[in-house]
Amino acid sequence: MKSIAEKKKSQNIGEYLIYMYQMEDLIRSYQGNMDEINQYVISHYPVSEEEKAEITVWFEGILEKMKSQEILEKGHLKELKELVDNLANLHWKLLKTDIAYFNSYSKAKPFILEAIVESDGVSPGNEIQICLNGVYGLLLSRLMGKQVEEQRIKAAEAFGEVLSLLNFNYQQRIFMSPN
Repeated sequence: MKSIAEKKKSQNIGEYLIYMYQMEDLIRSYQGNMDEINQYVISHYPVSEEEKAEITVWFEGILEKMKSQEILEKGHLKELKELVDNLANLHWKLLKTDIAYFNSYSKAKPFILEAIVESDGVSPGNEIQICLNGVYGLLLSRLMGKQVEEQRIKAAEAFGEVLSLLNFNYQQRIFMSPN
């Protein structure tokens, strides 16, 4: 799990965030009970006992952070929120400087506005958080076997395009910049 998360973080920051949201929700689904997470989740991974021990330590670390940040019921880890904020800052810069990004965002903007209106006064977060929530919501719906309306699929596709271009620019800035 740790290696999966690290690989996603280095290759696709949006996928990493959604993966980590899944891990937070997985921990919540077991009310943070590591014995149950071990029994019903980790024990079924097709990896060595040594790797299962590493995965257990990784989950325990996330659980401890969730407890200390008081997000066992809802919310996201502070480090994930900071990463989303950093992506949002890059998003705002790209809107002013990158026409391809601006055009992609323009396709997603009606869906972003729709999400804001549907939030009934509860802040859905910045535009990048809204895109992540839209993609994650579609993923959860599909995992639960729910019928997904066409409008939601179109929104998730538009959000995914924005996140993909954002990831491309993020990777260039993080991993290609001279130190």
